[in-house]
Amino acid sequence: MSDQTSADNSINPVTVVISRRVIKGQEAEFERLSSQMTERAARYPGYLGASMFRPASSDDPEYRIIFKFNDETTLSAWQQSSERAEILEQIEPLLVAPSQVETTSGIINWFTLPGHNPVKPPPKYKMTFVSWLALYPTVTIIFLLFGDLLAQVPLLLRTMLITAVVMVAMSYLLMPRFTRWFAFWLFPKREQNER
Repeated sequence: MSDQTSADNSINPVTVVISRRVIKGQEAEFERLSSQMTERAARYPGYLGASMFRPASSDDPEYRIIFKFNDETTLSAWQQSSERAEILEQIEPLLVAPSQVETTSGIINWFTLPGHNPVKPPPKYKMTFVSWLALYPTVTIIFLLFGDLLAQVPLLLRTMLITAVVMVAMSYLLMPRFTRWFAFWLFPKREQNER
């Protein structure tokens, strides 16, 4: 791996989506072990959070666990840890089939829905348009409310503050909502039903 690739990876949060189909009657033990796994991962540098999505129905015993790390390096440290291996060894016998793992990074993480395969993102023009729909009013409101105050701040500092606020808002507040609101267009029904 080149130095350029390593540098690029260090600034891209990485999302891991794990699909696990649990043997009927083993759900409580699986969830207990999954909670332990999350607690252990949370102690590792670079950990950004995790979510578990339970099966949609009793006919489909698939759990989806989604977690994020700062970058490939911190994710790799967690994945190679003995703490993870110890819990994983206890989880695997509770499964119908081996875990399926998908890893993504970059802006594609904005366009994920529970139960939808995030490795197959919407077309780029759709992602661009929905991102713009979220971005335009956000920046407009910032300038409307704080424009006079921001005008007094030096350009570099002003740009840094605005982009920091906008990126946090986009990642944690706006894009999860906009992705849900526009799911009908981003992920047509035939794609939403694919596993």
